[in-house]
Amino acid sequence: MPPLSEMGSAGPVLAVLAVLSLLSLAVIVARLLALGGVAKGVAGRDAAFAAHARGEAGEISGDAPADRVARRAFEMLESGASDAVVEAELTGLGNSEAASMGRGLRLLELIGLIAPLLGLLGTVLGMIQSFRSLELAAGSANASILAGGIWQALLTTAAGLIVAIPALIGATILASRVEAGTLAIERVITRARAIASRGAS
Repeated sequence: MPPLSEMGSAGPVLAVLAVLSLLSLAVIVARLLALGGVAKGVAGRDAAFAAHARGEAGEISGDAPADRVARRAFEMLESGASDAVVEAELTGLGNSEAASMGRGLRLLELIGLIAPLLGLLGTVLGMIQSFRSLELAAGSANASILAGGIWQALLTTAAGLIVAIPALIGATILASRVEAGTLAIERVITRARAIASRGAS
């Protein structure tokens, strides 16, 4: 493939798509590493809540978002907070943790949306350039003039899809991990409310 400087109107579009590709790859890798353990520790948290319900000391050692919510839950339970107060504060904390887990998802979805459109834009611009060259060639026009511009134009469509597909796949995988982490947090809130309700009664 020739350098971008020789690609005519398709060159800038391909350059933008290359930047978007690197950006989406960086976001996917960073968020996969950050969300690797969001659904872990369910058994440990359940055991800690069961121990607390029996009046024993429950301990949370993990650092998953649900673990941080659970530690705050234990602090509130030990202070004798009502189930309504426990639910309100833990829900707020859980929403904050969920928002933190979801960082980068909107960006990946945006890249997945605009990359094919950029590819299509590059194709349209390339076709315009090709037919303009064909017009200027007048009597000396031949198929190679048109074909050369067309393959460069279609290359941007392919590049747009190549950028969009991994971005959307990455967004879907990350969304499933965020959902798993959110469910773990909701499980903690439910357990904490149940214990607080029994304490109040």
